[in-house]
Amino acid sequence: MYKEQKPEVILDRMNRKEHIVILDVREHDEWESGHIPGAKHIPLGQIARALNDMDPKQETIIVCRSGNRSGQACEFLSSMGFHVVNMPGGMTQWTGGIVYGK
Repeated sequence: MYKEQKPEVILDRMNRKEHIVILDVREHDEWESGHIPGAKHIPLGQIARALNDMDPKQETIIVCRSGNRSGQACEFLSSMGFHVVNMPGGMTQWTGGIVYGK
């Protein structure tokens, strides 16, 4: 099981300076076209190989374009014991800052 938090809730948490980890699971070209500042990038297809790069105890917000791939990532990661939160609506509903490029 995993929780969901809408983009505006995540943005509010960031604005309150909460320490949160954001993981973007979109493809490389999508990432470069705009992502949340400070987010980490691991495309969905590479998640299984990157488990050692993640802390299972750290709450991690999973982001994609609309919430579908992040939901798949959350299903997988939560089944592996990770503390994850899906951001439904994804980047299509993100109103916060965006960083372009790598």
